[in-house]
Amino acid sequence: MNQFLKNLLLWFSVLLLAGWTYQNWGWVDLVLSGTPRAEELDFNRSGKGAPPPVAFSGDEQVNVDVFARVHEAVVNIAATTLTMNFWRQIVPQQGQGSGFIIDAKGYILTNNHVVENARQITVALGSGKKIEAILIGRDASTDLAVIKIPETDVPRVVTLGDSDAIRVGQKTIAIGNPFGLSQTMTTGIVSAVNRQIQEENGSTLYDLIQTDAAINPGNSGGPLLNSSGQVIGINTAIFSVSGGYQGIGFAIPVNRAKEVAAQLITKGRYARPWLGVSGLALSPELARVLGLAVQKGIMIVEVIPGSPAQLAGLRGGRREVVIGNLSIPTGGDVVLAVGQKKIVAMEELLKEISSHKIGDTLTFKVWRNNKTFAVDVVLQEKPGR
Repeated sequence: MNQFLKNLLLWFSVLLLAGWTYQNWGWVDLVLSGTPRAEELDFNRSGKGAPPPVAFSGDEQVNVDVFARVHEAVVNIAATTLTMNFWRQIVPQQGQGSGFIIDAKGYILTNNHVVENARQITVALGSGKKIEAILIGRDASTDLAVIKIPETDVPRVVTLGDSDAIRVGQKTIAIGNPFGLSQTMTTGIVSAVNRQIQEENGSTLYDLIQTDAAINPGNSGGPLLNSSGQVIGINTAIFSVSGGYQGIGFAIPVNRAKEVAAQLITKGRYARPWLGVSGLALSPELARVLGLAVQKGIMIVEVIPGSPAQLAGLRGGRREVVIGNLSIPTGGDVVLAVGQKKIVAMEELLKEISSHKIGDTLTFKVWRNNKTFAVDVVLQEKPGR
């Protein structure tokens, strides 16, 4: 190889070495300087690379304060029921839910469906301590229940607010145990009020609070709170196609819960007001077929003997009319209004009755024999549970 080629190869090698050294200088520097000590790292040096003091926004501070003030009063509830397996053997099965302490004596408010048919109820506090609880009372129609732990184990009690004062758009905070993950908090707003849903047992829940705060299985029975940390509702249900959170949750207003809880604690049951009729909502078409002069209202089909409706003189159907494949008792009174509220659906009548108390007197506007008149009805307790 001639001298020119040797020199060219030498220079090419030098250039390659220089390029490699430039690209890998950090490794060369590490070899030359050795591994640094931990305190020599920039992020560990005092005053250098240190994060600034944590500053919460106003909304974040509300979240932090509410959780700190309330979470100790929110409990996990494990309800053990008995079920039958594939081999027809009776085996225990455990469900999870939430609840919150409403009284220093150890009373805990939760959903009826959390503890329904439970043979054993175990409460887990935020500290992890587990306590056996007893069932005080439950009511399926309102999906509310009260259980109790010893007052010596009560770490904190929630403050109950006023659900009549809530407004669409205000902040909501939910604390509970979704999927068994205890002490979980989510936030959102009041999406709507006065919602109505029907439960699997056939009962209807009225005047519910709708929220977009994430509520999942296991949140049932937990508190829905406002920015002041006051309970405004009891998380009870979600609207979901998949079974998980999809942005719509429902809570029972706390004012209704106060009334129910007080009766469950003092009487062991909730005494519901009762009218004692079954009825059919009129439509213009149905009214025309039946030859009625009124087109809207509730036509009373049956009046239960001994009911408040019968005692007040309300009348049910007296003759059968066949319409298509249906046989309808007709000739009964038509309820047009209760007080100042017009009634056009059976759900509206039931809701109006449930919003009053036993012993209340309601004035019904009734149509009978082409005449309209008023009937006073004194509500009584509904028989049975």
